[in-house]
Amino acid sequence: MFAASCLASCCAACACEACRSVVSEIGRRSARIAYCGLFAFSLIVSWILREAAAPLMEKIPWINHFHQTPDREWFETDAVLRVSLGNFLFFTTFAIIMIGVKNQKDPRDQLHHGGWMLKIVSWCLSIILMFFLPNGIVSFYETISRFGSGLFLLVQVVLLLDFVHEWNDRWVRKNEQFWYIALFVVSLACYVATFSFSGLLFHWFTPSGHDCELNTFFIVMTLILAFVFAIVVLHPAVGGSILPASVISLYCTYLCYNGLNSEPRDYECNGLHRDSKASPTGTLAFGLLTTVLSVVYSAVRAGSSTTFLAESSSPDADKPLLPLNKVDEPDEKKDEAARPVKYSYAFFHIIFSLASMYSAMLLTGWSTSVGGSGKLVDVGWPSVWVRIVTGWATAALYIWSLVAPLLFPEREF
Repeated sequence: MFAASCLASCCAACACEACRSVVSEIGRRSARIAYCGLFAFSLIVSWILREAAAPLMEKIPWINHFHQTPDREWFETDAVLRVSLGNFLFFTTFAIIMIGVKNQKDPRDQLHHGGWMLKIVSWCLSIILMFFLPNGIVSFYETISRFGSGLFLLVQVVLLLDFVHEWNDRWVRKNEQFWYIALFVVSLACYVATFSFSGLLFHWFTPSGHDCELNTFFIVMTLILAFVFAIVVLHPAVGGSILPASVISLYCTYLCYNGLNSEPRDYECNGLHRDSKASPTGTLAFGLLTTVLSVVYSAVRAGSSTTFLAESSSPDADKPLLPLNKVDEPDEKKDEAARPVKYSYAFFHIIFSLASMYSAMLLTGWSTSVGGSGKLVDVGWPSVWVRIVTGWATAALYIWSLVAPLLFPEREF
């Protein structure tokens, strides 16, 4: 009996040590991937509860305290909002804690990269506790989520602009014919895709026999913006590159498609999905996957030392100015710990906070009724206008990035 107890204790100790080693490895090398995985898992939980939690929530007295039980869609929306609120509080708490972290010697650096067992438990508790909150708090969060979702889309646009300019500058700096040809080929491909995609938009969303002036306006405006980008960037005073203009044109066309695709299914001009009353599982999965990828992109860009949103540090901060001698070896760990962080941990977590709001709006159709079709994701006029306005904001920011150096030559952009 004693031997069996000892053996069980040894196995438990080995298991704990193995878990600790795995968690330590995650924290040391792949913290950003782990945070993205946690967010992706929260989307899966939201999706599952959206489909299955309504009968259970109808039995919770502090949630269903109405004289007349609401529709099933109300409980589906409420479940998604409560998971989103827990996710939002979890990442916002970390964002507040990480404010002011400048170097790896700060104890909060270890908190950001390690302690994953405690983080997972805290995340689970934050989700569970949200189902004990009164409906008024959830309704308030629902209201502010609309604004937070718009801010998340705006941050994505800023990060995209930063990425495109960096991409162009990196190829131009090589100063080789091959890379100039590559710039031309990629730009041409983006423009071909932009105009081809616009033709499909006319075919799908301006069906013959229907008066679709609004959809026509959206598509034509997107094409006009693509021409404006090219004209501005090729102006001698600007002297820009055509690659960023082509990529932003394609992205604005994609946003226009997303907006038109979100139109109500009974709208006569939505020729692609007209009279479709439910989204197949594949469509729902694709929507969630797109959300995860957009959040991962934003988080990775926000967590990149090359982005302008990162903490300022020298490009050579990771390597010493002079080779280390043997005499310097005892101070090697100390110097490593004092190195500046490569990105803003606080902003990194804010990305996930805003993305939590955005995902809730996607799964609930921006918390608006869409004709009683609770199975539809990201459908309704609020979704349409959010996408269209985001495209226009992208265009405005890109044009501003081109003309701002001319308007304010004394400032550095």
